[in-house]
Amino acid sequence: CLRRPKGGRRNETILLILNFSNELNDFLPWNWAYASFLFFPLQVFEWWYFKKYGTCFIEQVSVSHLRPLLGGAESNPPVPGFSASNGESETNRQSLSECKVWRNPLSLFRGAEYSRYTWVTGKEPLTYYDMNLSAQDHQTFFTCDTDFLRPSYIVMQKAWRERNPQARIKAAYQALELNNDCAAAYVLLAEEEATTIIDAEKYFKQALKAGEAVYRKSQHCHPQNSQHEAQLRRDTNVLVYVKRRLAMCARKLGRIKEAVKMMRDLMKEFPLLSMLNIHENLLEALLELQAYADVQAVLAKYDDISLPKSAAICYTAALLKARAVSDRFSAETASRRGLSTAEISAVEAIHRAVEFNPHVPKYLLEMKSLILPPEHILKRGDSEAVAYAFFHLQHWKRIEGALNLLHCTWEGTFRMIPYPLEKGHLFYPYASWTETADRELLPTFHNVSVYPQKEFPFFMHFTAGLCSFSAMLAFLTHQFPELMVIFAKAVSIVSRPGLA
Repeated sequence: CLRRPKGGRRNETILLILNFSNELNDFLPWNWAYASFLFFPLQVFEWWYFKKYGTCFIEQVSVSHLRPLLGGAESNPPVPGFSASNGESETNRQSLSECKVWRNPLSLFRGAEYSRYTWVTGKEPLTYYDMNLSAQDHQTFFTCDTDFLRPSYIVMQKAWRERNPQARIKAAYQALELNNDCAAAYVLLAEEEATTIIDAEKYFKQALKAGEAVYRKSQHCHPQNSQHEAQLRRDTNVLVYVKRRLAMCARKLGRIKEAVKMMRDLMKEFPLLSMLNIHENLLEALLELQAYADVQAVLAKYDDISLPKSAAICYTAALLKARAVSDRFSAETASRRGLSTAEISAVEAIHRAVEFNPHVPKYLLEMKSLILPPEHILKRGDSEAVAYAFFHLQHWKRIEGALNLLHCTWEGTFRMIPYPLEKGHLFYPYASWTETADRELLPTFHNVSVYPQKEFPFFMHFTAGLCSFSAMLAFLTHQFPELMVIFAKAVSIVSRPGLA
């Protein structure tokens, strides 16, 4: 009857509308209020579910359960940089390698750095989850199946599992009483008991002496059986860890050239251990020496499509490109004459780095405050951004105009990334669960950076508006029934001018 009437049915339609208007007084107060009562809990539940899981409940049910029943299939976008012949397995391999939690290659010393922060501020810079991951790493790196043959290593197995730092230190001293050449015990004391980098270096030198002796013995026993293979692997891990930390001690004490030499020798002696990311330590030390040609050589070797990327790789490459043009770059001049070839190359490198980890620029531009980096990082996450900016901010400041170029160009990256991020531009789509992992790795007093920002879906706005509108109409109809009937008649007649 709301359609425009024709012929003799006009009067009949008017009577129907008037009858509908007269019955509105009985219909609106109760049925609309009941609908509002049903909508409100749904809206509250939607809000809670979205805040907790970052997605709309109705949308999640539709995608996960209704679409398969209706015969729909979710298409996986291709990953740029991989040929179709590699198939889905290559994509999954790349995704898994960059989405797991990694050991921070430049992690600080607990006793000499993290503990000093706690003494000064009263805040704990490391989360329980982060320290638990480190304990698991130590058990994996520094223990093996043959440890039951050596009492000192049995004690160290218990030491790595202890939660109390003083209990761990006490166990390390017990292991040294049983065996004065227990390298793992010296490692624990260097990490947790030493209150200065100098003291830590002394412990690591003792660990190096003991570790080299044990490693040489293991090499001779290597071909015998699988147990000796596990022992050699454990002794290799101890030796590599000690040498790396000694190089980091030299870097922190200002002996940078010595640190660079130690890192190069370590990478040459154990080339298959690239997963430890020793090259990131080398990059930072070379940047401190301002040896940019050597930095470029390292990038040429490790900035490869087959290797997992990192913020250190991407942003260091962008820094070198920016260095060539940043000292004379001006946003006003560039807007008038356009960008030169070198400037375009630098901007593209910045866009590539920002797409890989969009959290870094705010730390480099000091738009967010820095904290001590965690012992583990999530690639492309806020934890990786904190770790990178903590060590590399000084290198960006040293190059004149580099931060200005970053400030002028980094936000342009998001114009190239498809929205709502169903696929990436240069990398695979940004993972939606990084915020949860970063909150586990970073302390509670840190405001975790989130990308992409959570936006309330249209359904939630629609239900909120419908619920509010229904409740308002129900309230007005209940309080002013006669006026609402007149209002309904007026709206009905005005919305259909052909009835007049």
